[in-house]
Amino acid sequence: MSNKDPVFGWWDAPPFIGELIQSLSGRGRALFGLSSPPVQNRDLTGLAEMILSRRGEVSGAILAEAFLEAYRQARASDREAFMRALLDRFGPDRTALDAAASAYNLDPSAQNIARLHEAAEPRRQELFRRINFAKRGTATLVEMREHLMDMLSKEPALQAVDLDFCHLFSSWFNRGFLMLRSIDWTTPANILEALIRYEAVHDIDGWDDLRRRLAPADRRCFGFFHPQLEDEPLIFVEVALTDHLPASVDALLARDRQPLEVQQATTAVFYSISNCQRGLAGISLGNFLIKQVVNDLKRDLPRLENFVTLSPIPGFGAWLRGESRVTDSEEIKLEKQRLVARLEGDWASADEHELDQIQRAMLPLGAHYLLNVRRGNGRPVDPVARFHLGNGAQAERLNFLGDRSPKGMRQSYGLMVNYRYRLGEIEKNHEAYAENGHIAAMPALRKLAQPVSQEVF
Repeated sequence: MSNKDPVFGWWDAPPFIGELIQSLSGRGRALFGLSSPPVQNRDLTGLAEMILSRRGEVSGAILAEAFLEAYRQARASDREAFMRALLDRFGPDRTALDAAASAYNLDPSAQNIARLHEAAEPRRQELFRRINFAKRGTATLVEMREHLMDMLSKEPALQAVDLDFCHLFSSWFNRGFLMLRSIDWTTPANILEALIRYEAVHDIDGWDDLRRRLAPADRRCFGFFHPQLEDEPLIFVEVALTDHLPASVDALLARDRQPLEVQQATTAVFYSISNCQRGLAGISLGNFLIKQVVNDLKRDLPRLENFVTLSPIPGFGAWLRGESRVTDSEEIKLEKQRLVARLEGDWASADEHELDQIQRAMLPLGAHYLLNVRRGNGRPVDPVARFHLGNGAQAERLNFLGDRSPKGMRQSYGLMVNYRYRLGEIEKNHEAYAENGHIAAMPALRKLAQPVSQEVF
């Protein structure tokens, strides 16, 4: 029997057994004669090997907690060395893998397929499972992946370790384990502080600003939580209830705005979606969040007819600056350079005539960027577009000067976009996007994205 398939092990024990073992590992070490030497005398790789070598439930849990304590105290250089060890020393057992592959080649039976699958699994995956059982194990593993991500650009071979983190996280953080909570002004302060800290789209300027986003009757906020991360949100979405399709986030967040009576609301606007745990980057959370919030809002507020976003276009500015250096006909290239030069200055307060000229030049370029500029896999270059279009939304409308904040002007020259979630079309749009990269878009936006000529400048 393999180490991963005991009658039951402490890493996959029933919940009540797991809680008992955690309690023993925290308070019962002396009783069982399992006290450990000081953590500072242990190296991370050695502790990891010890964790994998033990089959006893209590001793294994104690070692996992000792590892977590050592990891928290370790220097950055020691953590980096451990990440390299995960790649070099905790991959698949080569001897066992070769034997399993040979057995499969001779006899491709179901039993040999299972043995090959087991032998191909890196040892580090089992290490992560066992560490995960310790108190705060899940949180530390998420933090470990953050540290790993900081190394990937310089040490791309570590992508193999990152794939193992993602493989396990995709199971541990699947929709079945996530809890949707409504967040309002009465929510405990530690969670509210987390919103201020993690807001990634439109900065929250302290408690007064947060209160304006949570307290009024026409505002909602929802977050996903995981039972192993206590009161740390994984992702949250801020929602404004309105009676129109909004064109400006400045109006939505204005200090002096008048709250709308909820009974008058016809539109739910998702104006900010923020991931809170960098170590969970790439793990699908937002798509489940949006769809469940749409269903819950429709259930609680039957009068709502429209579910839309007011979204940034974070890659547009960089793309347009790059386009101004691309070789077109000299006339078009010169016009692009003139537009970018003007946008790099203080133009938002220009007179109406000049703003109209800039708008007529910018909107076709914005539509072209969203609908036509693709990555090598045929998906849009813009990350926010990939998220919403991949969820089954439709690109609805571009909004000139929708975000006048310094961040909005820097990223996209103030341009924003509405994506609409049409309840009867979400799955159809998602399937068309997933199968062939088709983007659902309003005809007016698609027409705007037609090839640009110098006449628009």
